[in-house]
Amino acid sequence: MWQYAPPLREFRFVVEELLDSDRQWAEIPAFADLGRETIAQILDAAGHFVTETLAPANAAGDAEGCVYRDGTVTTPPGFVQAYREYCDGGWPALACDARHGGQGLPQLLNAVLYEMLYSANHAWTMYPGIVHGGYECLRAHASPQLIEHYLPKIVSGEWLCTMCLTEPQAGSDVGLITTRAEAGMDGSYRISGSKIFISGGEHDLTPNIIHLVLARLPDAPAGTKGLSLFLIPKYVGPEDCEPNAVYCDGIERKMGLKGSATCSLRFDGARGWLVGEPHRGLAAMFVMMNSARLYVGLQGLGHAEMALQNAVRYAHERMQMRAIGNSPTRPRAAGAADPIALQPAICKVLMTLRAFVEGERAVGLWTAHLLDVAEFHPDERRRSDANDLLSLLTPIVKGFFTENGFALSSAALQVWGGYGYLRDFGIEQTLRDSRAAMIYEGTNEIQAVDLLVRKIVGDRGRRVASLFRVADDAAQSCRDSASCRELGDALNAVVIRWRTVTQSLIDEAAVEPATAYRVASDYLRLAGLCLLGVWWARIARLAAERLNEPFYRCKFDTARFYFDHVLPEAGLRLALIDGRHAPVPSIDLPA
Repeated sequence: MWQYAPPLREFRFVVEELLDSDRQWAEIPAFADLGRETIAQILDAAGHFVTETLAPANAAGDAEGCVYRDGTVTTPPGFVQAYREYCDGGWPALACDARHGGQGLPQLLNAVLYEMLYSANHAWTMYPGIVHGGYECLRAHASPQLIEHYLPKIVSGEWLCTMCLTEPQAGSDVGLITTRAEAGMDGSYRISGSKIFISGGEHDLTPNIIHLVLARLPDAPAGTKGLSLFLIPKYVGPEDCEPNAVYCDGIERKMGLKGSATCSLRFDGARGWLVGEPHRGLAAMFVMMNSARLYVGLQGLGHAEMALQNAVRYAHERMQMRAIGNSPTRPRAAGAADPIALQPAICKVLMTLRAFVEGERAVGLWTAHLLDVAEFHPDERRRSDANDLLSLLTPIVKGFFTENGFALSSAALQVWGGYGYLRDFGIEQTLRDSRAAMIYEGTNEIQAVDLLVRKIVGDRGRRVASLFRVADDAAQSCRDSASCRELGDALNAVVIRWRTVTQSLIDEAAVEPATAYRVASDYLRLAGLCLLGVWWARIARLAAERLNEPFYRCKFDTARFYFDHVLPEAGLRLALIDGRHAPVPSIDLPA
């Protein structure tokens, strides 16, 4: 009943037409030979894997969950087999460097793959989902010896890895971490402490698990500047078969993602090796976290995609009462009913889902493409510009997409009515599974502060100016087309207000720093809405040339819906930001 059909036509539209990947990749020697035939083969193969193997294990994984016994974790039925097929297909290596056994393909294609994986089975994808970030972290900061020994096995999928930051007393404030490390006699370290909320900290998918752990050396200064990063394998020794002093003390009982083992880990003098420089571990870990945050955003998109697909299907199957306004003209017997897909209220829910899903897909894949430009483009200026945009897009994608993933799943549940509240129809699992993404990899509130306070106010608008230029170009392109001029004018008007309020916040921060913190969440949502407007303007401009074809007519109509029914929320966010001087009182405990 709950189904996933990879939107391959949508992916190809964004990758090939909207992002114009052929021309973009022709400028990057590493991807110059990559053509549309190869893209189609990759997408088709990925789609086959997720529909035939991964999606069928989703509901059972939620129903049965992981089993913890005597320090070991058994994943749900089908998870081990799915992981074997995933590795046999070469998927872990897709966007990794060929020098380490990778295929050297763009991050853009890896992002397409991961949207499919998260849509089909988010809980399973939590296990390999952190791997690319771990790969990037080790590639950038590990010693040649660590790279030689560990990276090929991570790239191949033979071993999985984790990211170990959180401790019971240190959630978002990693400066409170107390896990300690002491130098050994052989160049390794002995690490002791406890970590919680570790996704994939213990499982039966791979024989070894590589933990990347933040800890303090004896001479470490207090706070975040005293953290060092260590690689700690589950098994050590010449043959990687000697148990290390790493213990799983239990797994969490959670609201959702029950097939993903969220573990409490204890390091009791475990052997580990320093990654990067002493006391510079947080900088090294940020390489991993920034990669992870894009992919967490794709989790929100994946949930919204699944909610959209299944809500549309159900709305066309469910017959209830005569529709008003969208009723078919064909005659019918007295008392006949219409599909609820024709009811205006349901139409608006489904169109809102489509407008967010397809707009976010454009923004998310553009962000992934910028990762490729930032690393591989031969022009240094182009790499620098891409990095500037990425610094802004990463918190927006993570915060905006995951917030929408939960909200849109909730809106979609309403399409089923009372049935949506039951386990039988699948949407309640999507709603539960989607909630965690707003919390981990930096809460959405932290993403908002990172965007406005650190990235925009922090450099007095230097980087955000490049984002405004992108928006201006999209608005002007629309205004140059008679079919799209109205959309271009609407985008231009909201971008002008976005730019104005941004400058006022930058100026005000010098006098009253707390103001930016108060409005950061509204600002991030404003930025997300405007970004979707940018890409819907571009989609409309492209589609306007081919309105006689149903696919492009649908795109153009959805763009108009976004500007008419969704983008006006930007006015609310602007009003809330304009009211930023109103005090926000704290709530005291009751007497």
